[in-house]
Amino acid sequence: MTQDCWTCSHCTYDNPVSSPSSSNGVCEVCQNPRVLSTTLNGTPSAFAGATSSTPAVSQLPTSQAPSTLSPTYAPAGTPVMSTATAAPITRTYPPHMNDVIRAGLVRAGDEQEMLGLLQQAQRAAGIFNQDIEPEHDTEYTCSCWSCKYKWAKYNRVGVHHTWSHAVKYPGEKSYNDVPNIGGSWNPYSIIRKPFPYGWSSLGSRSSAASYAYGGSNVPVGLRPVPEYYTAFLHQTIALNNDLNRRAQVAVDGIEPTDLWGEEERLDAVTDDISKMGLDGAGDRKLAEEHARAVGFPALVPDPTPLKAKKSGIFSNLKSTLGIDSSSSSAGGSTKQSRKDDELRNAILLEECGRWPDKEWRAVVANYQEKIGMTRQVAELRKRKPIQYLHLLRAGYFEPIPIAWANLNSNPLKFSIEGAGGWRGITPAWRGFEDTAEERLYYILNHRDGSHAAARLKPDFISEMNMARARMASAVEPPPQYFAADDTCHRQHTSEGYSHQVMPPPFRPYDRPENATDDTMILLDVSGSMDFEPQRPVYNQYLIQGFAPSNQPKNKDVAKAIIRRFVDAMGNHDRTNSGYDLVTFSDSARHVGRVNHRTLDDVWRNVRIGGGTRVMTGWQKVKDMHFRKHPRSATHHPVYGWQAGPDTPILRLLLLLDGEATDMDEFELDVLALDWCHITIFLIGVDDCPHHHRHANELKRIGDVNHHVSFVDTQGNAPERFVTHELLKRHLGYDVSMQEFETMEVPPSYDPGF
Repeated sequence: MTQDCWTCSHCTYDNPVSSPSSSNGVCEVCQNPRVLSTTLNGTPSAFAGATSSTPAVSQLPTSQAPSTLSPTYAPAGTPVMSTATAAPITRTYPPHMNDVIRAGLVRAGDEQEMLGLLQQAQRAAGIFNQDIEPEHDTEYTCSCWSCKYKWAKYNRVGVHHTWSHAVKYPGEKSYNDVPNIGGSWNPYSIIRKPFPYGWSSLGSRSSAASYAYGGSNVPVGLRPVPEYYTAFLHQTIALNNDLNRRAQVAVDGIEPTDLWGEEERLDAVTDDISKMGLDGAGDRKLAEEHARAVGFPALVPDPTPLKAKKSGIFSNLKSTLGIDSSSSSAGGSTKQSRKDDELRNAILLEECGRWPDKEWRAVVANYQEKIGMTRQVAELRKRKPIQYLHLLRAGYFEPIPIAWANLNSNPLKFSIEGAGGWRGITPAWRGFEDTAEERLYYILNHRDGSHAAARLKPDFISEMNMARARMASAVEPPPQYFAADDTCHRQHTSEGYSHQVMPPPFRPYDRPENATDDTMILLDVSGSMDFEPQRPVYNQYLIQGFAPSNQPKNKDVAKAIIRRFVDAMGNHDRTNSGYDLVTFSDSARHVGRVNHRTLDDVWRNVRIGGGTRVMTGWQKVKDMHFRKHPRSATHHPVYGWQAGPDTPILRLLLLLDGEATDMDEFELDVLALDWCHITIFLIGVDDCPHHHRHANELKRIGDVNHHVSFVDTQGNAPERFVTHELLKRHLGYDVSMQEFETMEVPPSYDPGF
């Protein structure tokens, strides 16, 4: 039943304040302002009248209900709509809530703290592989970082249980790797623990005892051994693959064979006929022909029954189409079990709660179309509703909410640990690093047509082997690009250049750049930009230390490339106005517009330090782009800016010196955008496998999303060669050597500028 009720914008969705007769406009529970919303049995009722075949979802709620007004950074008068022709959003909906969202809120509270504790313990023990937890050779509990981390794991068992209960599939049991804690059998216990360790020669029993009691900071005792670690990796990878296969088969085996039945197909036909205005007896023949022609398309069922379905041609349509009315209605309880009824209702309520009105539906349907998942989502809902509901609750079929970009932890930053029982969302979750990577590869492997060339995530050993193969393919750069003023020559780090991996021949995809396009630069200013370059030293797959690399710092290379890039772009665009430069680390800021003359002054405002969260910078860039062109786009209160057909193309140069912590989240976001073209410049240490692992990952993404391309360099960089390759991809055409030489001459500037 539909009713109007007061819902507090600060209280949770589970605790609405239902006193519409009160006139003071203040929540009776928390004394905050209230907002008026319409609900259908506790859920927004605007779901009625759905017509799309691809049900969609919304967001993990923030602390307040979404606002119907433009955000503070939106230009005045910006319409808050999902499409240029849609009606403005005029109502506010209470935050949607489900078990996965609740568990995510609980888990986000200490996710980053746990990661920090693990990294501290690894550094203290001299461990550099992220998947190895530190150990020491005493059973005593002490104040070392290893014991602090283990105690934190013990105290986090409740969070583990909450998350596992929310995301596990029917019939699955949760487990953990915390000793002396109740739970199901851990399948990873068949791998001897601590398998990757052996006795080192770094200390004696006496020194180990001192270390155990906090008397020494020198790591002693158990240390990883390369041979053991390699065997551990092989066994873990094999077990991951076997468990993933078993889990997928088990879930597929319990999926209902016909959850929606003939009633849904009939509803789809009658809804379609209603739109055609065929409600008279004279239209019966035309209605029947249309029903057969469309082949009973499976659309999202309307939970609000249409009166028209009970009269006129609709009362006769069942018998016309060969559907037994008595068996399809009265016999429902015999055809479907109670569990099927509960599953169907859960899906409808989740869709209704996450998809409150047609504006939201339009945004999400457009997202599914852009990422190539429209058909897959419809098929998943119809044929695998259990898995559909799990992914729906986790937000797989919707854009990423803009609020997540600035959160220290969000549902796309949760780590996945097979041995620890920290589950992902899909049945085959083992082997992924985090929930963002899991979602990214799910989409890549389930897009329309992707079955022809599945893009499975390589395991760690395969990634390292491919990185080493790429590293071995490096050759000397073309000699015609030599420049005496390259950074490596000015700083005397090398008399020549490091070997480089040659990029594939340029192939245009987007239209070439034109005068309406907007060029911007996004620069990574994380702490590693100012580090002394060093590469990891591997023994098989175990990092045993780091060695220095004689090359310029990454920040110096980045500045030199930006200078050459803006010079060439200024000549190409015949402008001296410069290009916006945005920096990011843990947060983002616009530091100014740069050209050849202003770069040094603007660079003084660049602050190096912090982490590498590219999504903060990406959201800043998008905001600035749409503020320049507000009338060409609309703004959604949760998903942010939505480009229109007249939105100018954003051409972004993104400079990175390693993999961002939220790189998979960034790749997910840009996968759905066709109004931007992103060229990534990846700076790396000479002969560093980590650099080539990331380069291979960027290539995999570029093969799928042609709006993203990349160029990389390692060690002492041939800057003219790099700039030429960047310009080809940024401008969208094969810039000849002759044209490049003309473009790279520093432009002249108007003295009055």
